[in-house]
Amino acid sequence: MKTEHAAVAALCRERLEETTLARIDGAVGRIVAAKECGGKVAVVTGSGPNIHEGVTTLLAGLMRAGIVDGVSTSSAVVSHEMGGTLDRVKRCPGAPLGLPPEILPRGGEFELTLMSPETLAEIRRHTQVDEGLLARLEAAEGKTIIKAAGNLGYPVGLWLERLSQEIMTLARGEGLSFEEAAGLGADPWTMIGAGAERGLPVIVTVPQLIGGGAVGLNIGDTISLRERATRLSRMLGSADVIIESAVALTQEIHDGPFERYTGHGMWSAWDGHPTYSLEGKTLVRVDLDPALDQVCAVERSGGAVQRAIADGLPKTKMFKVPFRMEMSGFARHEGSIPLIGDIGAVWPLIALGVSERLGIELEFLSAPQDTDPGRAMREWIVREVKPVSREKMLRGMARRAGG
Repeated sequence: MKTEHAAVAALCRERLEETTLARIDGAVGRIVAAKECGGKVAVVTGSGPNIHEGVTTLLAGLMRAGIVDGVSTSSAVVSHEMGGTLDRVKRCPGAPLGLPPEILPRGGEFELTLMSPETLAEIRRHTQVDEGLLARLEAAEGKTIIKAAGNLGYPVGLWLERLSQEIMTLARGEGLSFEEAAGLGADPWTMIGAGAERGLPVIVTVPQLIGGGAVGLNIGDTISLRERATRLSRMLGSADVIIESAVALTQEIHDGPFERYTGHGMWSAWDGHPTYSLEGKTLVRVDLDPALDQVCAVERSGGAVQRAIADGLPKTKMFKVPFRMEMSGFARHEGSIPLIGDIGAVWPLIALGVSERLGIELEFLSAPQDTDPGRAMREWIVREVKPVSREKMLRGMARRAGG
């Protein structure tokens, strides 16, 4: 295992600039220092790249190892984790299968999920499957690929949409979030499954609620926006290190309605309501956009972002680079560390650096998806990470209720 990890680390280092490698070492040091003092690490993840690069699976492993203490993510990621994270599908032209062209996505293709007999048997127990369509799909010519699980694959994608309505109903009855309820039936190598197994928070952020079709809608309808924002603020408020991974709109996440340091939570604090502050925390961001690094450098050389805010000027006019709003709070934060590079290369180095210094052996290590280790990793996820089980979820709820 150590030899394989060393080979992955070497591949990752080849893809990153020296500045980024030095900053990764700095971020690892901050994480290790926090964990050695009993502190907490929270991760704010985005969608697609985190799934495909194996980052969400790696984070599930880091949660199980006691390194990551909470995760926020998107509804699309929850939907994909419910499907098993990654799955193998066969894509076929939909019209020859008898499907109405107007319901098919661009390109007119339809997907068959190439699932295990056990998964298909459970789906058949709980929802009606069009056996004729299934037979036509199995006989049709098509292209087989690995992709984010569930989604438009038949029958898993449709089953998850329908199951999500039931999960919402059950979760609301038990006073749970959708993520908590679904996690009770999810694979332990998903973030929602690891969260349920370890009693750790996994929460979809408000800006990331609209992905995943009906799954996202049912996540949003399970608890109120206020409760969702409050749960997220508790997780971030308790963290010493916050790591953002391939995610947009983080200004509305890390300095949301209850955060004092950037000012948005001032009136809540004024009225004595629970709030938190980013002051003194370490804020790490993994991002491909070099503009983030440029804005951070400008701010640290002369405080241009903070000065613009103090003068009431639009920050987007201050820099000759594309300016995203999350750059504002991040660049102004004294404890921020920008890691400019591919998350598929950055995350394995973070995970290895922290685990080695804490004396923890990792059961799983992600790798850049376009490398041989990355392709093997994706095959492992398809093979080993199972879709959510309704029956397992119901047993988990019964245990929680003492039944």
